[in-house]
Amino acid sequence: MPDLSKIAKAKGIEYFLISFVDLFGVLRAKLVPARAIKGMQQEGAGFAGFAAWLDMTPAHPDMFGVPDPDSLIQIPWQPEIGWLAADLWMDGKEVEASPRVALKKQLKAAEAKGYRVKTGVECEYFLTNIKGNKLSDLRDTQSKPCYDQQALMRRYPVIKAICDSMLELEWGPYQNDHEDANGQFEMNWDYDDALKTADRHVFFKYMVKTLAEQHDIRATFMPKPFADLTGNGCHAHVSVWNKTGAKNLFLDKKDKQELGLSKLAYDFLGGIIHNAEALTAIFNPTVNSYKRINGALTRSGATWSPNTVTYSGNNRTHMIRVPDDGRFELRLMDGAANPYLMQAGIIAAGLDGVYNERPPGKPHHNNMYAEPEKAKGAKKLPLNLLDAIRLLDKSKSLRTALGDDLIDAYVKLRMQDWHDYTAHLSEWERANTLDC
Repeated sequence: MPDLSKIAKAKGIEYFLISFVDLFGVLRAKLVPARAIKGMQQEGAGFAGFAAWLDMTPAHPDMFGVPDPDSLIQIPWQPEIGWLAADLWMDGKEVEASPRVALKKQLKAAEAKGYRVKTGVECEYFLTNIKGNKLSDLRDTQSKPCYDQQALMRRYPVIKAICDSMLELEWGPYQNDHEDANGQFEMNWDYDDALKTADRHVFFKYMVKTLAEQHDIRATFMPKPFADLTGNGCHAHVSVWNKTGAKNLFLDKKDKQELGLSKLAYDFLGGIIHNAEALTAIFNPTVNSYKRINGALTRSGATWSPNTVTYSGNNRTHMIRVPDDGRFELRLMDGAANPYLMQAGIIAAGLDGVYNERPPGKPHHNNMYAEPEKAKGAKKLPLNLLDAIRLLDKSKSLRTALGDDLIDAYVKLRMQDWHDYTAHLSEWERANTLDC
């Protein structure tokens, strides 16, 4: 195992951020001087679990975040600081109801079958004013602003700062663009092993927010920050390889359905389709999420978000798209999805499909925005967070894969979140019910 104290001396790192993500996707950390990292690498940094969104009480013993040295990122704009993803431990055991531990559990299950899961993510975000209630660029007003070069280049300083950081980190960034909503952007980097992708996803969100703040604006990954604009998706590309990573096990050039997918890929896909309604609570974890996946047409003319459980070839109107041979793209997730739980959910559902040989059914090739009736019999996604939480709570296959501890903790905390939301009166209620 790499020695972090030696790495600190070699790289000029003075401090380490030992970080973990709680069940709500909030990034937590302690800042540790390099002189203390040797002990932290062995024992972990201490935290009180109740102080984060984890299902714990003040009576629980200390929780320790044990840093994974393989996750080390030397922060490009603050090279004296090294960022580390940590796994949570308590009483000498890993905390099963914690996101990164949950993902590693699913990866072990995949490895036991001889599989190496590789994923990539497409993280959309808005650049707004500091309050988050208006776009940062008031000239970004086109009705179809996607790929707008003028609007993209007006935000060149912050986009460049982010992309330069990814280049320095050797993530393989390959394109940056203005997305379908005014003020919305997306930046892509190379796919990799699922744990590495999840760690980078966590750091990417921190990086984008931080560098935006340095330019006196705000970056938000909120699923639907503006009612009339396209929401923030977080599409995931998935493929499964052999243990060495040399052979794509999802690839079959002789696929009778001409999508370039193997039987393993179809079984994996069948598992995701079978579990899609319950997975929505993980992929779309906030009240606001359902304003994206069940939203009205936006200013640009399309939501670019599914509300039905279907798959297709290279057709962006479906929940699952097969853009190329040997992989597929899941288009349901949004910007609020927990990077680790998202990947864990994908693998858990996919392996359920493999274990049980769940057929995904035939692909649909219609335009789901204009002709949804042509996908007869397709399941509909939940209409709100409450429905999604209840479906997750009842899911036998996801409970079996992810464990009762994780599901119970997640459901409990998300239900508290829902009740907190419903306890607040909205202006809509006052406007429409005051004189009832």
